[in-house]
Formats: sequence, structure tokens, C-alpha cells
Amino acid sequence: MPAVHELLRLLAMEDDGVECLSSCDEICQEHIYHRRLCRRRRLHRLSLASAGKSRAKNLHELLQCPVCTNSMYPPINQCLNGHTLCSICKSKVKNCCPTCREELGDIRCLALEKVAESLELPCKYGPLGCLEMFPYYKKVKHEAKCDFRPYNCPYPGSECSAIGDIAFLVDHLIVDHKVDMHNGCSFDHLYVKSTPRETENAAKMLKVFNCYSHYFCLHFEAFQLGIAPVYIAFLRFMGNAVEARTFSYRLEVGAHGRKLIWEGTPRSIRESHQKVRDSHDGLIIQRNMALFFSTGERKELKLRVTGRIWKAKSTLST
Repeated sequence: MPAVHELLRLLAMEDDGVECLSSCDEICQEHIYHRRLCRRRRLHRLSLASAGKSRAKNLHELLQCPVCTNSMYPPINQCLNGHTLCSICKSKVKNCCPTCREELGDIRCLALEKVAESLELPCKYGPLGCLEMFPYYKKVKHEAKCDFRPYNCPYPGSECSAIGDIAFLVDHLIVDHKVDMHNGCSFDHLYVKSTPRETENAAKMLKVFNCYSHYFCLHFEAFQLGIAPVYIAFLRFMGNAVEARTFSYRLEVGAHGRKLIWEGTPRSIRESHQKVRDSHDGLIIQRNMALFFSTGERKELKLRVTGRIWKAKSTLST
């Protein structure tokens, strides 16, 4: 600012100096006033935003059930003293208010239900990348299908409770489930079973492939199709269903100049292993056919599964 004053002073000396210098002071005063005004407005906006976030947080806390701590949805119940809880927990506490021990009755807290309608809250998967805001009553429905929600462990035949992003699950499969990891878009694997006529407790093969900078799970196992024992091989994509549809794959078993071939689109690991298997979306091989293709002379099953993965828009070379 002193430099501006000096420049204006020198210019003023060429004219009527006093009047120009006076104008300079007026300009500087106006500039200072404008800056102070802008600062006050900015602080006011920040204050309102902070107050809004604090208000939303407080309202959200009011809408938490004191028993299960989950968000409450209509009907929201209350006792005669105004203490609230969700309809699920009402039956668990035997119609007795968990806060004051008064009888709950059938009173609904309509005021709190109305307040909930006016709220907009962020998705709980915000730390994982979801930046959307949703009306209170639509938030849970969105979160059940949010693309940023964690994935379940894709390992078959176990009730593994591990969840996380793809990078975490890849490490989890290698370390905790001892799954073989392969790089490349083509595969050639041998499935061996010493008792091919049994499908109960049959081993389930899982291989993971790093292909096109994505991960794919190759499954092969025995199961009952009605009363018939069969084998099935299928591919799942470690990602969401939209991305899965950008790929295609081919599976093949054969021997003695005969082949069985399957071409399809991998299913996302959002769908469970059992759901994909039971939909029969893969290469299904009847037991007698599997033994025909086997190199184990029908005493044991040695079935070679080959295949490849490619981008859906590309053409498969013959």
C-alpha cells in the first residue's frame, strides 16, 4: 500500500497535488472498508455452514435409537415422558421405556418423524469415496447398493466374514486362504479328485488372475444338479457389475478329439459364489462326460480346464 500512495503522490504533483492526494485517501479508505466487509461476509458464511453441520449432527443424534444405536425410521415410538426408540427395539424391551421405565404404549413421535423428512445426510461410505447426500429416509436404501460399499470375501465354501476393498481382499485371499495368484489373461489348470463319484465335501478350486489391471476369480467345483452330480466352472470379476460387463471369457475342457466350450460374461463378486453357481451361469460338465475327458482312466478325475479373458469389445481369435 505505501508504494501505491507514493505513485499516486507523484502523479498528483504533476496536477493539482492536494486534490489528487485527497482522492487517494478516499480510494484507500473505500478499499479497506470493502475488504473488511468481504471478510465479515466470509466469516458469516463459514459460521452458518458450521452451525448447519452442527445442527444436522445434533438432529442425527436425536434420531439414534438409545437401545440399538441405529437410525430410527417410522414408526418412531415414544413414552409419556417423550423418550424415543425404534419400532424393532420396542418389542425387545417388553413395552417398557429403557430410559425412564415408563410404559411405552402406542404413542408415535410424529414431530421427530417430520424433522427426519427435512434432513439430508452424507452416505456412510463417504470415507471410501461416495460424495452423495441423501434425504434421511432414502439414505439406508442407497447405502445397501452404494458402489463404494466394501466387498465380501469371494472365497467359496466358507462363511468368511472379511470385507474390504479389492486390494485388501486380494491380500486376504493370498495370506488367509492360500489362494494361488496368477498374472495373465490365459489359464490352464488341472482339477484332480480321487473319488470322482462323490460330490459331497468335494474340494472347491479357486484361482485368482491379474488381467487388464483387474482381478478375476476362477471357480471349479462339484455339486448336485437335481439328483445328478455335475461339475461347474465359472468366472467372477472382483469389482462391480458395470465393470464386469466390459469383459468376456471362454472356458474349455476336452480330450479324444472332443470339446466342451463355454463363453460368457463374468459376474461381479457383489453376487455370492453360491448364487452364481446355482444360476448355472458357467461351463457345466456331467460326471460321465467329465470322466470321459479325464486323464485318470475313470479311477480318479484329472480334468484340465483352459480358457482366457478378453475385453468385451475385442474379437476372440480362433
